[in-house]
Amino acid sequence: QVQLVESGGGSVQAGGSLRLSCVAFGYMYSANCMGWFRQAPGKEREGVASIYTGTGSTYTADSVKGRFTISQDNAKNTVYLQMNTLKPEDTAMYYCAADPGLYGGSCPEVTEFDYWGQGTQVTVSS
Repeated sequence: QVQLVESGGGSVQAGGSLRLSCVAFGYMYSANCMGWFRQAPGKEREGVASIYTGTGSTYTADSVKGRFTISQDNAKNTVYLQMNTLKPEDTAMYYCAADPGLYGGSCPEVTEFDYWGQGTQVTVSS
C-alpha cells in the first residue's frame, strides 16, 4: 500500500505556470512508477506523464509535450509536474498515481496505476 498526497494546484491565466507536487508514503515498492493523470468534467481520464523511479525514464503525453515536465526527488519520495504555458484546455482535476510497475521495469498506462491521491484542481482562464 502507498498513500499519495498532492499539492500545488490553483488558478492561473493562460500562459502561466504551476508546479504540482506529490509525496508518497508507505510501501515504496508499490511506487516504482509514479505519474499524473487528469480528468475534466464530462471527459475521460487522460494520462499526462509518468516516471519509472528506478531509472528516471519518463513518458509525457503528446497533448502536453514541450510544456509539462515530470521529475522526481527520490530522497523525498516526491514527484513533481512542472506545467508551463498553460492553456484553458488544461483545466482539470489532476491526480497523482503510483504503481508497482511491470515485470522487466516499465510502467503501465498511468490511467491504470493501482494507487492515486485525492487530486488537486488546476483551473486555467483565458
